[in-house]
Amino acid sequence: MNIPAKVCLSDFEEYAKQHLSKPVWDYYSAGADECYTRDDNLQAYKRIRLRPRILRDVSVTDTQSTILGTEISFPVGIAPTAFHCLAWPEGELATAKATEVVNTCYITSTYSTCSVEEICAVAPNGYRWFQLYVYRDRKLSEQLVHRVEALGYKALVLTVDVPYTGKRRDDIRNQFKLPPHLKVKNFDGMFQDAAEPEEYGVPSCTLDPSISWKDIHWLQSLTRLPIIIKGILTKEDAELAVEHGVQGIIVSNHGGRQLDGGPATIDCLSEIVDTVQGRIEVYMDGGIRTGSDVLKALALGAKCVFIGRPAIWGLAYKGEDGVKEVLQILHEEFRLSMALSGCRNVAEINRNLIQVSKL
Repeated sequence: MNIPAKVCLSDFEEYAKQHLSKPVWDYYSAGADECYTRDDNLQAYKRIRLRPRILRDVSVTDTQSTILGTEISFPVGIAPTAFHCLAWPEGELATAKATEVVNTCYITSTYSTCSVEEICAVAPNGYRWFQLYVYRDRKLSEQLVHRVEALGYKALVLTVDVPYTGKRRDDIRNQFKLPPHLKVKNFDGMFQDAAEPEEYGVPSCTLDPSISWKDIHWLQSLTRLPIIIKGILTKEDAELAVEHGVQGIIVSNHGGRQLDGGPATIDCLSEIVDTVQGRIEVYMDGGIRTGSDVLKALALGAKCVFIGRPAIWGLAYKGEDGVKEVLQILHEEFRLSMALSGCRNVAEINRNLIQVSKL
């Protein structure tokens, strides 16, 4: 059977919706409560207009950028998302191989269905960061930090917006859990004697709701790796992040999966960039679906953006090749949007390109 060519990210979304089981699709697509914030992550880009410049000689364009001093092919990476083996048998191994080929950053989730060791073995030259939670048993977090540092991961991404898991109604209705043949491989064998009920394959008591700014210093005492905080949405917390010596911020609302009614991430970006004033790098995730979305985020000050659900759709479509296709389409759309806006390289993208609509 001939499968029509995929020409944009929504084509991959439609394929995934048709081919994944309903509980798995619902898990990936879920937002918290009424999904207002999840949906606004997308709609917010439509309120932003571009102000293109013309006659700028865009016969040669360069999409290369750097994050934490490392060069990547274009300023789009893969955000941390859990359980890739639900979408494709190779799971995170396919994602890692695709991002290595494309030469961009892959943030590996703590809740991977492949271990960090397995991921490094199949893509030894990939540029990777590791997403971390803080657990009640701090030794769990500490062991993970030491493992990924020894494996050559280049940064830690501390997720700070999950003191408790948001209410995702479809997961509750579906009684979603990992099938027996899959495990959260980074914790393999650690919870066999746990008596507490599990949430997504990990005992629900493990996340520590008492996490606070003092834990940044604790984490810094464990590692020399740069620390990036994921989940900041306000200028006040951005300032505190700088004061606590982290190297980066990911402006994120967890794909709208945590607090419903919070702002779209693109709407928070400017105030955080203005607060940070270049002292640390600012990144963003949430709602990126086109190359012009990437351009808008960079014009508002993001150093790089990260995609979550679209990577899963690519996996569901064709594994490693599907993830590469998603990234390649986004790359070419970004290059075209740059050129049509009069930008020859990433350094020329700035806030003069942006007009916020009153729609």
